[in-house]
Amino acid sequence: MLYKFKSRAAADLILLEPQGRQILEIIGKTPGPTGIVTAAQIPAALAALEAAVARDEARLRAAQAAAQQEAGSADANPAEDEPNDTIHLRQRATPFINLLRRSQQEGCDVVWGV
Repeated sequence: MLYKFKSRAAADLILLEPQGRQILEIIGKTPGPTGIVTAAQIPAALAALEAAVARDEARLRAAQAAAQQEAGSADANPAEDEPNDTIHLRQRATPFINLLRRSQQEGCDVVWGV
């Protein structure tokens, strides 16, 4: 199943169900077949997403530091040990954050459906 997010201010954004549900939960919306983020709710949604991305990145840095300390190689490059197919929250959330920002600038709501 896919989540399709629409706004008059930007192009449609389509996310797979797990990512769409995760984004909606982060911004405090109940994932469902349809919904809306009103223009008035966009600033809080942006703040919630940006905070979640910051927490995720801090968690990743801490895990990398712990792995380096465990391996005893403080000079190692943590990106070398990370699989190339790992997609982090920032990568998943950025298109939605951009959609929200454009919608906020235009004063438009964002709606979704499955």
